[in-house]
Amino acid sequence: MHDDRTLVEARLKRVLQERVRPAVHPESVPLEVAVWHAPGEPVAVAEGLAAASAPIAVGDRWGAPWGTSWFTVTGTVPERWAGRTVEAILDLGFDENMPGFQCEGLVYRPDGTPVKGLNPRNQWVRVGAPVEGGEEVRLHIEAASNPVILDYHPFLPTRLGDKETAGTAPQYRLARMDLVVFDEAVWQLVIDLEVLGELMAELPVESARRYELLRAIGRALDVIDLQDVGGTAEAARAELAGVLSAPAVPSAHRISAVGHAHIDSAWLWPLRETVRKVARTAANMTALLRDEPDFVFVMSQAQQWAWIKEHRPEVWAEVTKAVAAGRFVPTGGMWVESDTNMPGSEAMARQFVHGKRFFIDEFGVDNDEVWLPDTFGFAAGLPQIIKAAGSRRLLTQKISWSRTNTFPHHTFLWEGIDGTRIFTHFPPVDTYNCSMSGREIAHAATNFKDKGVARHSLAPTGWGDGGGGTTREMVAKAARLRDLEGSATVTWETPAAFFDKAEAEYAHPPVWTGELYLELHRATLTSQAKTKRGNRRSESLLREAELWAATAAVRAGFAYPYAQLDRIWKTVLLHQFHDILPGSSIAWVHREAERTYAAVAGELEEIIGAAQRALAGDPAGGTVGGTVVFNAAPHTRAAVPAGGAARADANDAGGDGAGVSGPTAREGGGYLLDNGLLRVELDERGLVVSAYDLAADRETVAPGQAANLLQIHPDFPNMWDAWDVDEFYRNTVTDLTEAEEVTPGDEPGSVRVVRAFGASTVTQVLTLPPGAKRLDIRTEVDWHETEKFLKLAFPLDVHAERYAAESQYGHVYRPTHTNTSWEAAKFEACNHRFVHVGEPDWGVALVNDSTYGHDVTRTVRPADSGTTTTVRISLLRAPRFPDPETDQGLHHFHHALVPGATIGDAVREGHFVNLPERRVPGDAEVAPLVTLDDDAVVVTAVKLADDESGDVIVRFHESRGARARATLTPNFPISAAVPADLLERPLADPYPGGEPVSLRLRPFELVTLRLVRGR
Repeated sequence: MHDDRTLVEARLKRVLQERVRPAVHPESVPLEVAVWHAPGEPVAVAEGLAAASAPIAVGDRWGAPWGTSWFTVTGTVPERWAGRTVEAILDLGFDENMPGFQCEGLVYRPDGTPVKGLNPRNQWVRVGAPVEGGEEVRLHIEAASNPVILDYHPFLPTRLGDKETAGTAPQYRLARMDLVVFDEAVWQLVIDLEVLGELMAELPVESARRYELLRAIGRALDVIDLQDVGGTAEAARAELAGVLSAPAVPSAHRISAVGHAHIDSAWLWPLRETVRKVARTAANMTALLRDEPDFVFVMSQAQQWAWIKEHRPEVWAEVTKAVAAGRFVPTGGMWVESDTNMPGSEAMARQFVHGKRFFIDEFGVDNDEVWLPDTFGFAAGLPQIIKAAGSRRLLTQKISWSRTNTFPHHTFLWEGIDGTRIFTHFPPVDTYNCSMSGREIAHAATNFKDKGVARHSLAPTGWGDGGGGTTREMVAKAARLRDLEGSATVTWETPAAFFDKAEAEYAHPPVWTGELYLELHRATLTSQAKTKRGNRRSESLLREAELWAATAAVRAGFAYPYAQLDRIWKTVLLHQFHDILPGSSIAWVHREAERTYAAVAGELEEIIGAAQRALAGDPAGGTVGGTVVFNAAPHTRAAVPAGGAARADANDAGGDGAGVSGPTAREGGGYLLDNGLLRVELDERGLVVSAYDLAADRETVAPGQAANLLQIHPDFPNMWDAWDVDEFYRNTVTDLTEAEEVTPGDEPGSVRVVRAFGASTVTQVLTLPPGAKRLDIRTEVDWHETEKFLKLAFPLDVHAERYAAESQYGHVYRPTHTNTSWEAAKFEACNHRFVHVGEPDWGVALVNDSTYGHDVTRTVRPADSGTTTTVRISLLRAPRFPDPETDQGLHHFHHALVPGATIGDAVREGHFVNLPERRVPGDAEVAPLVTLDDDAVVVTAVKLADDESGDVIVRFHESRGARARATLTPNFPISAAVPADLLERPLADPYPGGEPVSLRLRPFELVTLRLVRGR
């Protein structure tokens, strides 16, 4: 019987491939084809339809990289085909192995009505069912010749990732443009045989059901006349009807299939191409929904919906009808499927604010579910942000990509840093591009970790990234798998319906506490440093723009720029997409991002400047040069209140305390800096060999070691260059200790160090500011290395088994040891503004203005058995795929070493580095709109309410991981202070109006208050 099984499987494969599938289209006639190649960027649909075209033949090459070609196909349905189903097969030159990563098309009727998208596994367009014969066919195809970047080897450098370097050579060869007869019976037979053959292959070898299927398939193959497949298809199907009708066992795993097309908002294509990818997919899916009454399709990323509305109104009209019918479902409630590690607190919140508000305003849909199948790990602060946005469920698949440890659950409660728990599901099908294959369905059932207590899982079904979404073949397979013996059951359902069932059956799911760390793609915390710097700077400027514009609106009648800030926020949120901010997109994307961030900065600087001028008073007034100092940080800075401004003191030189001596020559070479709080020694190499906390009488730098040490590693991961750094990179390291120059800097209390290595140079200025226990390190790198990793190391004389890294609305602790494989896998991790390492009574912080990646290791010194905890900041990489010029050029970083720091100090200094004070001509004192009397409670946003009511929104959180009592005092008339969610909707009864608000906060608790202006 084993030999019989092998023979039948081989026979099935050949018969399907060589006889049955080709018989789906038994007759064909060629279409005539003409083409117009758009000379530049994509054109409007009307222009493409009206353009003069020239003949082109099947077999001809077409499509320069990133070009657009408008094909017109014409023909006549043969009279002899009357009464039959006819389709057009339009093959632009597809490679069916790569749906989503090559040329694509959108088909239009002559009047500009979209028909459907063309993709490698979706090349057909229905002409008639049945036809009368003699119909004239005329279709237009907007075809994008996107180059193949992936090319099966995602580590080969290519210049195709930027239109400026991609060249003009045609990329594709027109493969087929035909009218064909579609034989429904043969097509159904193909699906029958595929479903049963795939199921048979997954069943246990000695399973009775497997042999039942084997015999039925054998009988069907015997019935098929290989010279007349169409004439014998129904008889062959009859041989399979019995095994197809056998119901699944009651204990079968239950799969909720969700139509899906995961489309990266940019990746191996630019943003402008995603606009068209989304339109093609949406047109495809609305067409499929009309044909398949059980099918349900979901789409996340409000930005992509907004693109359809703005750029493809004809597609939008069909989408809105399908949404109204409940079958084209908005999901996720975020502006884009963003990275969640690196976006700052407020930016992460605004992803939900703008995403959810779009779906509410357009469709009245308020999502419960967060949909992030492909994001590269999840920060521990995310659960309370999800809850604060009014959502309560999360779906992701990406954690299944982890390379070291297998995550122990598929359905569980995820607990964040503040104790908030979110019901979470990881689809055990282990793909967000499920095709309804037997292998995938069987894997979902056998892989499901929660057997015995739960039996529901979800399968996102359809080709993504422009692959066209769900196909009619997938829907047909799902219909057969709805209730089939030997298989999990499959039902089309919305995410909400799935989650309702999953929650109902699993009353007490397990709990996972802390971040959901992806043990892969760790280098995305460092790649494309300019993109990351642009993001951080944009976040800081948005904070300032909202704060000062709101203050000026309340204090001086300033016109708050609602629409402008809304647009800028959406631009910044878009660029937090999980292949833009992580630095894993093609060169075009990051080159464009750099320009966009510069434009955003320019606009925000104008808003900030105008608001501050409105607040600063008379530029010629005052007694000390007429200068007002603005402080956007959430902590008081010298005499300037948090969120307010004060007149500059006559003796103020920009510092906040005593002076600084030095640099003075150090015995043995180098320099000494001392400001009465901290004494710093730099040796003749320009390395920090001592940073002495004078008050604590304690050294920061580990004995015999040097801090501010630049180290360079080879960086050639096994795969996925821009994404990955593999642990073996640490095996080889070069310390960059040679200095070209170690001299006093231009500013008092500073030393300038210049180093050269390879083809690159580094210039650092180390400054000890007056009155601050902080060593500022400003680093300029002119980087021209290839496949190298640059780190900045600080070996600290601190014994710590864990360290704190700032995350959204708090911080997360990670171990410094590698006791288990889970800890060892976190050899590169994310922080926001600070990393803090401490003993119970003394600690050290490293703060930054734009870096995220870092590593922390702990070693024991043989000489004194003391512990050295080394913190290393990741500065730059030089991967060659997908952008061969990644990080080349000039970069600037600002870090600060803060000895003797508590967590509170780390929070404060992190904000100070990212929100420097501003000096504006004037003579006014500007009271903050709100004050809080506890520094542990940190304000992250002060703004006017989005509904343009004039109410003030203030958002804050407990920042140190402890309980806090604080009093919030509005410094303007209010009638009420109303607890609100992130969308500024009331959550509870208001606090009494006109009085300070007494608050009690849990550790890391996030609070939003709407301060209703006095009427």
